[in-house]
Amino acid sequence: MLITGANGNLGQRLIRRLASEYVILAVVRSEHAKRNLMSAMADLSGVEVYIVDYNDESALADIAKNCTYAFHLVGVIKASRENTYDNAHQGPCRALSMAAPQTSLESIVYLSLLGSEISAANACLASRGEAEHILMGGAVPAIVVRIPMVLGENDYASRALRKKSGLVFDFRSGSKEQPIYAGDVIEAMVQAMTRTESEIIELAGPESLTRAALIRRAAGFSGKRSIIISLPLATGMLMAMLLEWFLRRPPVTRDMLGILDHDDNIDAARAASHLGIQLTSLDETLRKVVSTSE
Repeated sequence: MLITGANGNLGQRLIRRLASEYVILAVVRSEHAKRNLMSAMADLSGVEVYIVDYNDESALADIAKNCTYAFHLVGVIKASRENTYDNAHQGPCRALSMAAPQTSLESIVYLSLLGSEISAANACLASRGEAEHILMGGAVPAIVVRIPMVLGENDYASRALRKKSGLVFDFRSGSKEQPIYAGDVIEAMVQAMTRTESEIIELAGPESLTRAALIRRAAGFSGKRSIIISLPLATGMLMAMLLEWFLRRPPVTRDMLGILDHDDNIDAARAASHLGIQLTSLDETLRKVVSTSE
């Protein structure tokens, strides 16, 4: 089992889900990521960690030569001058697509974002859409699973949500979120890996609500209250533009804000039924992730 981008929260969850059934070949980009992943997975056997340039076709082909399935979890929502969207999305998908016929791979599961389309105005979503197109045009079936905000125990999004209590300033807090529990994403990917034809599956949690409502509900589960001040998105875009102009590595970009502002409201039950999984309710998800001690 090949897992690229294996050091992330979802990558580590996926390793733990599959390690008892498969030998896991986990691919990361740096020595630092390798050390962290090996430390986190020290209690498991059958997990091998490799440092690879995700754009290196020959290295990917060599590592994956005896793999049956691949999970491609590589991607960013904030590009930089050193790591462009093409380098993070299209390049790795191109390398994996070219490497796949040289291996025993039967399918590739690619984790993407809701709203990804080649024609998208947002540069990140357009890049993701092009990356999807590259994989689905390859010789090995590619199953693209598009997801929204993911909430898992002690992951970045959940920690950020827990901190949004008291007076909260947010850009266009009326935009729609449809968060999904991290465990449900893992089960979706596992069910998707045995599919024999390329397809795009749009998956989300069972409830769509405004970001303001999500913040308030999350605060309620931790016994707190939130007063939300909604600011115009244009204000955030202006601030991000100035940061992009003056900083080499801005903390936020216009493309990043555009992704966070994307309205998510899909028929989640259809994808869940298609994959044969049960979705965790939003209340149960928040109970799992918001009450986690910091």
